[in-house]
Amino acid sequence: MNHHVRIRYCPRCGWLLRAAWMAQELLTSLGDELAEVSLCPAGAGVFEIVVDGECLWSRREQGGFPEIKALKRLVRDAVAPDRDLGHTDRGDD
Repeated sequence: MNHHVRIRYCPRCGWLLRAAWMAQELLTSLGDELAEVSLCPAGAGVFEIVVDGECLWSRREQGGFPEIKALKRLVRDAVAPDRDLGHTDRGDD
């Protein structure tokens, strides 16, 4: 439980609520593995998910926002690859 997630978002674009919701979802699913999830205001158009200093998702590079299931899998794979995410892994809704 020493992994750090940083969600960098553009406040001028109105992405604070999206960032906060994603932080809540990550903490709900992976809270035992995470030491911290922080919300960090960033420059224009920025939306990035950074885990332990490595950028896992960039809106500019990937061309949009991650689906929440995909984001949970990305973060899980970085911090606890053997962890089962239940219905997120099975594709159930």
